[in-house]
Amino acid sequence: MTHPRIARRALLLASALTLGAVGCSRPATPAAADRAAASATPRGGGQLRAVFAGGGTNETLDPHLANLFVDAARAKALFDKLADSGSDLAAVPRLAAGWEPNATLDLWTVRLRKAAFHDGRPVTAADVLYSYRRIADPKKAYRARASLEPIDLAASRAVDPATVEFRLKRPYAEFPNVLAAFGAYIVPEGAQEFGSPVGSGPFRFVSFEPGRSLLVRRNPEYWDGAPHLDELEVLVANEESARIGALLGGQADYAHELHPATARAQEGRGRVEVIRLRNSTMQGFVLKTDRPPFDDPRVRQAFFLIADRKELVDGALSGAGEIGNDLFGKGAQYYAAELPQRTQDLARARALLKEAGQEGLKVTLDTSPVAAGFVEAAGIFKDQAAKAGVTVEVKVGNKDTYWKDVLDGGVFASYRSGAMPIESHLSQRLLSDSTTNATHWRHPDFDELYRQAQATREDAARAALYGRMQRRLYEEGGFLIWGFADWIVATAPKVRGVSTEAPANTLDWARFDRVWLA
Repeated sequence: MTHPRIARRALLLASALTLGAVGCSRPATPAAADRAAASATPRGGGQLRAVFAGGGTNETLDPHLANLFVDAARAKALFDKLADSGSDLAAVPRLAAGWEPNATLDLWTVRLRKAAFHDGRPVTAADVLYSYRRIADPKKAYRARASLEPIDLAASRAVDPATVEFRLKRPYAEFPNVLAAFGAYIVPEGAQEFGSPVGSGPFRFVSFEPGRSLLVRRNPEYWDGAPHLDELEVLVANEESARIGALLGGQADYAHELHPATARAQEGRGRVEVIRLRNSTMQGFVLKTDRPPFDDPRVRQAFFLIADRKELVDGALSGAGEIGNDLFGKGAQYYAAELPQRTQDLARARALLKEAGQEGLKVTLDTSPVAAGFVEAAGIFKDQAAKAGVTVEVKVGNKDTYWKDVLDGGVFASYRSGAMPIESHLSQRLLSDSTTNATHWRHPDFDELYRQAQATREDAARAALYGRMQRRLYEEGGFLIWGFADWIVATAPKVRGVSTEAPANTLDWARFDRVWLA
């Protein structure tokens, strides 16, 4: 095993590497087909070092405070949720063996599988209710609190040690999405300190230095099968050049969140394996539907038709993605794939603007380097809009306050979102009382369609209601969704078992318990 301090010193050396140094000569490696043939069967043993961007010395292992990708990866190694999102964003049972609603969809019974915490205590209904009530504490800033809002936790109860009865405030057909919510991890009843955390996950805690390293060891009693690896070390390097440098220099075996240009530079050269997690991030612009000029749906439709989506994907994402169609969740369960793909139509855009009395329109587009491709996409759209007679002034804001600034400020802004179920996107961003309603889309009849969907038990009928909601958004909504970006990770050639299908933050993303070393 590599001692943690040695790995960290090597990583600090790697942070001095630049992308220019990446282009040096590369030793020959076996052909990919030969490597695959030699390592088709998982092997046990070894330590994997995975490097992520981090959150500094204030990092914590409290899973309910998880916010960054590195937090989620560490929490996933140590803890479990009742459910998680599959590759199509539908909920998949984890600590829950299954669930069943009553006839009115406002009472859900969740059965727990047989699982144990790292200290040997069984995971029980009391642990589940304690965890959810802790997350729901209004005095705390736990990210999953909003997701748990539909549950009446005071009225919910443990039927027996392996059964939880969740009483809801209203009918909720998609309640399993709550069980899979980001950060909704189950901790032992009474847990408040997480300096040496006890979870039920695939790895057991060994050591932690905030902003530097987490070391965990294989849990041989894990309910979903013991990991192949003996140890996992999660390292931190905030600069992308340091992450790829550590991978190329042998100080890491897995590097998370790489730029498309880096992926292109390394692909096919034999030193690393580049993995593209498709449809991981929605990319687009938000148009405030309650403010001029976008309070007129004709202006919004004109902007939809101004966008050359392929040019935006190629230019802002370096081609690492696919075009969007002004709807969230491409490839996810319930996505309205039958709607025709929008293409640029400058003549029609000009006509709509003329009808709306907005010829010669001038508008400010807020953007920021807070996310890769934002500033580039703003510049590309500015040039596209000019062809339709629209003047776009690009305003680059503070990346530290950007999301707060554009939630209620401005009229037009760059936007992105990670993968989540379409139902979660609708409830969190498009209802009149949604707390992150950046487009200010507030329509009581749309809210009623959502309530009907949640009160509908039959999947096909509920899907039809989601289809109606998406068609409405496609025709007159405030999200101009021009693309879906790949999330890019890279591994050393010896690493096997990394999912190539799972978007970021889904079940099979960062599943280090299923990874092995060839």
